[in-house]
Amino acid sequence: MSDGPRVGLGFDVHRRSPPGSGRDLRLGGVLFAAEDGLEAHSDGDPVCHAVADAMLGSAALGDVGEHFPDSDPETSGIAGLDLLSRAVKLVKAAGLAPASVDVTLVCEHPAIAPRRDEIRACLATALDLPLDRVSVKATRPEGLGLSGDGIGCLAVAVLA
Repeated sequence: MSDGPRVGLGFDVHRRSPPGSGRDLRLGGVLFAAEDGLEAHSDGDPVCHAVADAMLGSAALGDVGEHFPDSDPETSGIAGLDLLSRAVKLVKAAGLAPASVDVTLVCEHPAIAPRRDEIRACLATALDLPLDRVSVKATRPEGLGLSGDGIGCLAVAVLA
């Protein structure tokens, strides 16, 4: 099916859960134990969701909401890495495969840099890519939004 590289853009954002809600925060599959989690039908991992959306878009297969709707009880609480692995299977069934991924997290906290390599490693495993094909960066919104209220993620995926 591939006639050269294909590029897709994904975006996901979730509001923080109230303190003490018991929800875990996972970013790219990595647990940030000292942080409140995010509200979502799934585990609320915006990194995995944005990467999955970027891949599905690149393959012209729709989006995460179409394949994993929040009205489906089977996907309630689904782990981001599981959702991402399922999206990879859909892409591969269409005759394509991930070639590289670039992720930018937008959040005031937690600090991403100390855990960046863990996130990259989890994504690389889920995508079946070498580590040097997975990039993770972060920026703070500097009080212009999402200032402690949530976490957003942009992702670009290249498929071949």
